[in-house]
Formats: sequence, C-alpha cells, structure tokens
Amino acid sequence: MGIRADRAGRQASLDQVRIAYSADDENDTTRAVLDHLARAGHEVITVARSDTWPDIGEAVGRAVADGTADYGVVMCWTGTGTAIAANKVTGVRAALAWDPWVAKGARLWNDANVLAMSLKRLAPDVAVEIVEAFLATAEPDPEEAANIARLDEIDRQR
Repeated sequence: MGIRADRAGRQASLDQVRIAYSADDENDTTRAVLDHLARAGHEVITVARSDTWPDIGEAVGRAVADGTADYGVVMCWTGTGTAIAANKVTGVRAALAWDPWVAKGARLWNDANVLAMSLKRLAPDVAVEIVEAFLATAEPDPEEAANIARLDEIDRQR
C-alpha cells in the first residue's frame, strides 16, 4: 500500500497503522471490526472503556488529534453520537459511513481521520468492508486541497 506521513510528519506504513478504537457496546459487528484490524496487523489502541458515547468519541478524537493514533474508529448504536463527539475535538474530521463508498469518499474528499459506524445497523462483513475502504485510501484527492484547508481554517477559529 505504501508509505504516508501523518500530521506530525512521521512516516507510517499504510499496511500497519495505529488506530484508536472504542465502542459503547459489544456485539458481532464490533468483534468483527476488532478481529479484522488485528489480523491486518494494525495496532489497536483502546482509548475509552465506557458505555457513554460522548466520552468514547472524545477519547478517540483526542488520541488522533494528539498523534497517539493515526486514525480512529468509533462505534455506537447509530454512529452519529460518537461522530459528533469526536468532531468536537480540534483537528478531528470524523465521518459517519454506512457503506464502503462513503468511507472511501470521506478519506478521499474530506481527509477524514476518524471513522464512525453503527454497531446496530451494520452486518459484521459490511462493517469490515467499510473499515477496509477507509484505511485503503492513503491520501486525499489533491483537487480537494483547498476545501480541506478551509476545514482546518474553520477549526482554528474555534
């Protein structure tokens, strides 16, 4: 897959990245995602052991923003709450994805660094496909650079 640099300028292989993870429940879908990440050789950092979705989203967001993790994955019943909470952290662009195309687009066109998914509405195999699509997209589309820079500008105005 190649090499990429994170926001701090460190190089990391896209084959193996550090992923901050948390979910507010456990089921076949969450287990499938965690199993897939481990089998793929990623370092999974469980940053919050809570059933409170705002705490989960914030903890994953902070781990990504401070460089502890390259990307984040958050899961709650709909995925929406954890995405909102993660997006409250400066430097985070959390995207709610329900299919691989949306996950790829979130990386490609928005440079999303946190993936949010529903643990209640996604089948385990679909959730794994979404994670794969998100992580397989190494760099944002260069044509979106101005839009992504505008997001950073908005973030700095908080």
